[in-house]
Amino acid sequence: MCTPAELTAFRRKLARVDPVLANLVRAAGRFTHVPNEEHTPFHTLARAIAHQQLNGTAAESIFGRFCGLYSSGDQAVALLEAELVLDTPDEKLRACGLSFAKIAGIKDLAAKTIAGVVPSYDILHTLENEEIIERITQVRGIGRWTVEMMLMFRLGRPDVLPVDDFGVRNGFRLAYGLRGMPTVRALNEYGSRWAPFRSVAAWYLWRAVDLHRAGKLPAPGVKTRVKLVKKRPKKKKSSAKRVAKKTKRVRKARARRAHK
Repeated sequence: MCTPAELTAFRRKLARVDPVLANLVRAAGRFTHVPNEEHTPFHTLARAIAHQQLNGTAAESIFGRFCGLYSSGDQAVALLEAELVLDTPDEKLRACGLSFAKIAGIKDLAAKTIAGVVPSYDILHTLENEEIIERITQVRGIGRWTVEMMLMFRLGRPDVLPVDDFGVRNGFRLAYGLRGMPTVRALNEYGSRWAPFRSVAAWYLWRAVDLHRAGKLPAPGVKTRVKLVKKRPKKKKSSAKRVAKKTKRVRKARARRAHK
């Protein structure tokens, strides 16, 4: 994602422009992320679709059965191929535990992979971040966040800030001592100072959550002013409910007077 020299330069920059994040970096320690291109973009994105709205264990079990359809011989886990998946009957995929919506998404991914909309990693490495996001979000069921995770963890892009990620936003809230969550726009604007290594900053914000749980997160030291998500006001009781409650109180008062 970035060289040791670039990380050193980034830490020096933080000391000038963002002492809070600089303290977090010192507390969290060495940046250890290593990009992994073990699987094809199709396999990676199919797994992302299978994992949607499920806990990790259940999703891995379903995805394992899905990959098992294409295993052969002593092959433990098959590398998914778009052509084979597209030709697989929906009933067979449904038997693995995939919902009809996820089957539709994975088959749309397969079709767009064959058409070249979702290319190989060799081609993806030649494209800009936004171009990759624009192309891959054409697939049914894949949003910006999913592509951003691929940019960071598969392609090793150093300047991606997933502002919609709950962990990143929560890490920012904790590290900077905020009373609420930053808005997406506020985090995006504040994070511009971390360029061109916003992926590194995001990684450390995830670590902030871990440090907070362990009781080792450093205090921010300085006050940071950013726009926060407004808390939803409590719903007012409807007029009918207020009238009913008042009527009930009146009846109780009359009943007490009648017994005197």
